[in-house]
Amino acid sequence: MPFLSLLCRSLLVFLSLALPLSAAELPAPAGPPLLTVTGQITRTNDGDSARFDRAMLEAMTQTSFTTRTIWTDGEQRFTGVALHDLLAALGATGSTIRATAINDYAVDIPREDWETGAPIIAHSNNGRPMSLRDKGPLWIIYPYDSDRAYQSEQVYARSIWQLDRINVME
Repeated sequence: MPFLSLLCRSLLVFLSLALPLSAAELPAPAGPPLLTVTGQITRTNDGDSARFDRAMLEAMTQTSFTTRTIWTDGEQRFTGVALHDLLAALGATGSTIRATAINDYAVDIPREDWETGAPIIAHSNNGRPMSLRDKGPLWIIYPYDSDRAYQSEQVYARSIWQLDRINVME
């Protein structure tokens, strides 16, 4: 029965995230929240914020790509939710996000970055969930090898690991 309960809960999360914004309320996280989104959003589940646990993020459409980073050795396969998809699902209307890590390091990412489909909020590296020790549990990753424009100090600075908060700003 625990498996059936988990399956039903996962299906419910998937369906609620896949439905149009007006058709479903954003469910509350069943597990420990990994990400909190605030600011200029229209869909919430905790007052004025939207909180996501791992299951909620994994229930959304997943994007994967293989790329090299300046922080890891060799090619790495990252999987996660496109920042664009997450913000669209929340009805984000701002022009910039402030992404903040667990240690309060923060970066601003302009709308132009997420409208291109990149970056993703990666939760897995090479098929495994990322731990705090390995820059997780969430890491904003760009497909650096796909375009030289992603190989700049500015983009590298926006590649925030140990992400736990996003504030959508005007």
